[in-house]
Amino acid sequence: MVVEGSGADPEELGDRGDRVVGVGEHVAGGPDDLGCGDGGPALLLAVPGIETRAAQVVLAEIGPDASRFPTAADLASWAGVCPGNHQSGTRRGSGTTRHGDPWLKAALGQAAVSASRTKDTYLAARYRRLVARRGKERALVALEHSILIAVWHMFTRDAEYTDFGGHYFIERTGRARQTRHLVSQLNQLGYHVTLQAEGAV
Repeated sequence: MVVEGSGADPEELGDRGDRVVGVGEHVAGGPDDLGCGDGGPALLLAVPGIETRAAQVVLAEIGPDASRFPTAADLASWAGVCPGNHQSGTRRGSGTTRHGDPWLKAALGQAAVSASRTKDTYLAARYRRLVARRGKERALVALEHSILIAVWHMFTRDAEYTDFGGHYFIERTGRARQTRHLVSQLNQLGYHVTLQAEGAV
């Protein structure tokens, strides 16, 4: 695996490649070889957007023991998928991400794009919620961050991924509030909206 401009020496690239190949052979063994207790490849494949190659890279870069990162935020910061929080008084920085592990960031980036296109998932709903306000790039970085936070919790707790579903944000904010927000957006676009409950005559 070669990342242009990574600055890594050939020996480091070889070591990383060996780790990915080793994990790849394990993942390729099939579902029966992907138990939760052996480091979690099966757990990773359950996350929307993460496919076999991304799972290989994530496991190779983080390792099966995520407890070396005290918190999920520590892992996100190390990986470089946590937006910069440089703050001075009440002013914040540009929000650009810090430099991190280029292999892991690339795998998470691919997973985030795939997750944004899934149907009725929490990650897709989060992407749609953010892209209108922050743009595509920041919305995808937010998805990378969400995926990695989930991975940390899954690995440290040996727990399966739980998807909150595509209606999570609507249920969290309340239907009435969400309805008012959507109607307000349509009014701003010049539409007059009359609402009628489904099934009403």
